[in-house]
Amino acid sequence: MRKIEEPAVGVLDVGSFSARLVVVPVGATSLEPVLNHQTRLRLDRELDGRGRLTDRGVAAVTAAVAAGMTTAYRHGVTGVYPLATSSIRDAANSAAVVRHVAGETGVELQFLSGRREAELAYLAARRWYGPKAGPLLILDIGGGTVELAAGCGRQATFARSLPMGARSLTRDWLPTERVTGKQVKALRAYALDKAATALGAADIAEHRTVGCSKVLQQLARLAGARPGKSRDLRLDDLRAWIPRLAAMPTSKRAELPGISRNRAHQALAGAIVAEALLTVAGGAVTICPWSTRDGLLLALRDDAAKHRRRGPEKVA
Repeated sequence: MRKIEEPAVGVLDVGSFSARLVVVPVGATSLEPVLNHQTRLRLDRELDGRGRLTDRGVAAVTAAVAAGMTTAYRHGVTGVYPLATSSIRDAANSAAVVRHVAGETGVELQFLSGRREAELAYLAARRWYGPKAGPLLILDIGGGTVELAAGCGRQATFARSLPMGARSLTRDWLPTERVTGKQVKALRAYALDKAATALGAADIAEHRTVGCSKVLQQLARLAGARPGKSRDLRLDDLRAWIPRLAAMPTSKRAELPGISRNRAHQALAGAIVAEALLTVAGGAVTICPWSTRDGLLLALRDDAAKHRRRGPEKVA
């Protein structure tokens, strides 16, 4: 097996649908991975009625972490950040899950605060668009939370995390296969109120709105964006899809362009959250291919590069 000889950093991103290892060289100018490994998960199916990750779910996480880290070690990569996202962080037994994984694999999963996730999404978008992009407002709709960040320079000056991710709202507001107009109306009102309150605390005038998440990528594709062409999601196009999604069972949503089978059940809640955010943020969002994981890779790479430039500490 080929060893990666150049200094490199990596992230093992353990999410609801997969555990993905991405390794990039410290000295590279892009985030093109030199090592990529993925283990499929379905943790959204492994929560019991008390919000605890089941024994089968814990076993799946443990096996995925072992597979990802073993792959990294076999390629000579030791600087890997084992990131556990909201699917584990928000489980009622998250501490027990972390202990079990550490006991079985020697790897202690790490959590990021919602604010830090928002800051990293901003870092990713800022690097993607460059310093000439001007003020940016970042929207990141995840499964458990929504991250918001804004700023004019290299770092975000505004960062918030809201407990209204697509998976969470589906569970709490749209738990059955058939949804009613009353349920949809109530969730739309709730999401708009939360979005207005959160973004009302930010100075977002003249900011370019950027979306950094799979949810927004898939909704843009659904609403008509084409690969290599427009990467915008417009409020009017999105709004037209909400009643159509509400009328469809999950199996039919999965047949729509852009909607993956794994995320079809939460597509309606994701669209409602996106509608609320775009209503407040100006009516359109440009999709950025980088997100929180990429921001974390950039931060790790920056730290490693600084350490290399300083060289070894001198002993007095």
